[in-house]
Amino acid sequence: MINRALGLITDENSIEQQIEVSNKIIRLLRDELKDIDFEDDLIAVNGKILNAIFSKLDSGVVNYDDHWKKITPFTRLTQSELFTGSNIGISLESEMKKEILSSDKIYFLVSFIKWSGIRIFENELREFTQKGNKLKVITTSYMGATDLKAVEFLSGLPNNEVKISYNTENERLHAKSYLFFRNTGFHTGYIGSSNISRSALTSGLEWNLK
Repeated sequence: MINRALGLITDENSIEQQIEVSNKIIRLLRDELKDIDFEDDLIAVNGKILNAIFSKLDSGVVNYDDHWKKITPFTRLTQSELFTGSNIGISLESEMKKEILSSDKIYFLVSFIKWSGIRIFENELREFTQKGNKLKVITTSYMGATDLKAVEFLSGLPNNEVKISYNTENERLHAKSYLFFRNTGFHTGYIGSSNISRSALTSGLEWNLK
């Protein structure tokens, strides 16, 4: 009955009026039942956006607001984003860190990996894999560009697979893709020109599309 009554409010300020009527009903129940807990059910006029849902069981998180900001990419899922190395306020480096921390499984496919690039999100990769999440990396030895130190670091991470193509005569892998999978189904991917190197992920003149 209440739902049907609220549906009868149809003018241009219907949302505000529906909230007002609902709050009157909640206050009436509070007063009649002498239960102040009903105050918690009052509807705020200024609605808030639900940004995330966290499980508080064994999460190890103390401040959820700070944690949400740390792991949530600036760019959203509803539209694509182009990173050129000159995005004002948005950098591929910072987005990659957040993508890593908010993923459940990650696939990297790149031509080469430099230690300077790995160092950018070294801590994030450690945290990601130590939680039991899976990281898979495919790269090459083409032109000797991949750093041994970078490969050794990745190989030393738990829950990780690294595959390297040594066939530089017939297979010259030139793809660059970064795929981030989530159990929620909200997967993201980046394709473009950036290998894993500091210049390519920061200020280099690269084109990458999310």
